This record gives sequence, structure tokens and C-alpha cells, in this order.
Amino acid sequence: MKDYYEILGVSKQAGADEIKRAFRNLARKHHPDVNKEAGAADKFKEINEAYQVLSDARKKQQYDTFGSAQPGGGGFGGFDFSSAGGGGFEGFGDIFEMFFGGSQTRRRGGGEDGSDLRYDMTITLPEAFAGVEKEVEIAHYTACQTCKGTGSKPGASPTKCTACGGAGQVRRTQRTPLGAFQQITTCPTCQGAGEQITSPCSTCHGSGRIKSSHKVKVKVPAGIDSGYRLRVTAAGDAGRRGGSPGDLYVFITVRDDPRYERQGADLIYKKVITFSQAALGAEVTIPTLVGQATLKIPAGTQSGSNFRFKGKGMPNLRSRGHGDLFVLVEVETPQNLTTEQADLLQKFARLRNE
Repeated sequence: MKDYYEILGVSKQAGADEIKRAFRNLARKHHPDVNKEAGAADKFKEINEAYQVLSDARKKQQYDTFGSAQPGGGGFGGFDFSSAGGGGFEGFGDIFEMFFGGSQTRRRGGGEDGSDLRYDMTITLPEAFAGVEKEVEIAHYTACQTCKGTGSKPGASPTKCTACGGAGQVRRTQRTPLGAFQQITTCPTCQGAGEQITSPCSTCHGSGRIKSSHKVKVKVPAGIDSGYRLRVTAAGDAGRRGGSPGDLYVFITVRDDPRYERQGADLIYKKVITFSQAALGAEVTIPTLVGQATLKIPAGTQSGSNFRFKGKGMPNLRSRGHGDLFVLVEVETPQNLTTEQADLLQKFARLRNE
């Protein structure tokens, strides 16, 4: 079994900041674009795997308890859902920024992929139980309809950049006491596009994009819990000059329901019963997420007793079936007794030789 703590070089008591700091230091050292030694790619993959687990509170708890962690991911109706809180998406983003200085991908020839966007969505427990489709409004960049995203006014075309000759990069030579060094950087004139907009579009002013609002439908799968995210492909910012659009990541929070305590796919409901119901037995009504259920309380039930309704819990997100609904019984001690009630209880106590 892999020891993720040993891989990152941290203790089991390490906090989130220490884990992230250790990951970044090791990623800089072993990233394949930096380290050309044999085995660097495998080492980097191992480091990232350890970080995805230890940076996610849910996965870290499962790893500490069972020695393994179920990886995030998986599809749902065109969406990707996985655990958030510093897992795979954030990890890869950190690496990208570390070596390339940003989260956008620039293509040779001018195309630049659009940025990914984040939307925080809060849903109720019944919505998480049944699954729900919600329509959200997103403010993002979309392709300019006037110039069709080219940045040039209709009928005009970009011209080759005179600073870099269309390469999108410039080469500079710097002489030092140790010799001459060449540095290749993005062309500052055309920003790596290799082209210049000489007749900019009057609508987008040459950017090829405009800011607008757009409604997006998000399908939330049944059984989802707080800390998961959904990906809506191509619902992020539009790319520049032929670049691909970014994605929309929807981060889910399930609002606490005062009736239940949730533990994974299981639900816990606390039911207070009277002393007489506990002693004599009774039938009580229990609310479930699919209606009312009847619970038979046996005579002599003690406070703290637990009853199970099989399959009445939350849907299992990654498998079939449902969790269970557990009813925790608490026996209420009577207060402010009348004289008659107190006499009856004293008589009861004498009969039991108490």
C-alpha cells in the first residue's frame, strides 16, 4: 500500500497548507517539463495522486481509516462530478500556473482557450435525494456575433505581426560573463497570436468576445453531497481567435435539514417518545423523504434504542440502491407532574420495590 504521507514528505498531523506547500515543491522538482530524468513522469504522477487524496478532507479521512481512497471523477449525463476541496482540478491548476503562468491555453497561431468558470449552488436535502435540474444564469465572455470571433470588422482580415514575423514568439540574446544566452518569449506586440488586428470590430473592439449573460441548465444527480462539483462542458468563457471555450464548474452545497443528520447515504432521525410509550409500546409516525412511515415501538424500549428503515436513506451516488434511515429513540422524562401523576408514579415505584 502506498504511503501518501511519505510520498509528500509530511506527517499525518500536517495541515492543508503544509500539504499544499509540500506538493508544490515536489511538483516543481519532478514535473516532466522540467525534470528530464528517467522516471520523473511516474514520480510526478505519484506525487499528484498523493496530493489529490490528502488535500481532500473526505478522501483523507477514508485513507486514514481504511488505507485507501476512492478516486473522484466519473460521468453523469455529460457532466463530470468529483470531490472538490483541493483535489484533482485544483492540483492540475496549480501545476499549470506554476510552469506556464496562467490557466488559459494559448495555441500557436493565435487561438487562446477560454477560462473555466465557477458557480456555487446550494440545494436542499430533498433535491439531493431526488436529483434536480436547475437553470442558472452565468455572466461570461461569448464570441462576438458581429465579427464571428475574429476581432476584425466584417470584410477585413488580420495582418501578420511585424514584430515577430507571424511566429508569435521573439528571441532575445543576452550576453553575460558566462556567455550568451537566448531567451524565447511571447511576442509582446501580438500577445503570441502572430497576427495584428488592423481594422478592429466596432462591437468587441478587436477582442473577438463580448461580456453577456447566458442561462445554463445543470443536472444535479440524485444522492449528491456537499463538496462535489459538476462540470458543464463548454459553458465557460469563449476562446479567442478559434480557441476552445472553457468549462463551467458547479460546486455543490447541500443545505442542512433540521430533521436529519446525514452520514454518507444514511440518514439519522431523532424521535422523542413519552415514558408511557416506551414502557407500554406504541406506534409512531416517522417522516421520510418519500412520505410518512410507521414505526412500532416495542414495550420496554430504552432511551438510545435504534431502529432501521432499510433503503429509506439517500441514493448511493456511485452505485445502485439507497442507504438506510435510522431512528434514534429518546425517552422524555416527564416534568411538572400533577399531584395525581406523582402519586401514580410513587405507587408504580413501590410495586417495583424501588
